[in-house]
Amino acid sequence: MEISWKDFEKVEMRVGTITEVSDFPEARNPAYKMLIDFGEDIGQRKTSAQITKRYKKEELLNRQIVAVVNFPKKQIANIMSECLVLGAVGKENDIVLLNADFKVENGLRIG
Repeated sequence: MEISWKDFEKVEMRVGTITEVSDFPEARNPAYKMLIDFGEDIGQRKTSAQITKRYKKEELLNRQIVAVVNFPKKQIANIMSECLVLGAVGKENDIVLLNADFKVENGLRIG
C-alpha cells in the first residue's frame, strides 16, 4: 500500500540513547523495559521491546537506537510505553535494532 509524502512526514522517527535497561517479567513475551534519552526537546521516554533473543542488557546500555516518538502512549503490562523502538523483524521474532552508523545528537529526526 502506498502512502503519501504528507503521511510519512507525520511519523516522527528520532535517534535516542538507551540509558536504563531492566528485565520485564510481567510482559507476555520475553522483553526488556528501557528508558531512552531523546535529547533536550523530547526528553526521556519509557518503553519495552521484545529483543531478548539477540541482545543482552549490558549490550543495550548507552546504545543509540531509532524510535517513533509520536504514537499515543500504550499500556504494556505494568508500564506505559511512550515510544516504539524500530527494528528489522526476522523469523521467529528475531529483531535487529535500527541505529545510526555514527554517534549523533539525541533527538535527531530520521527522514
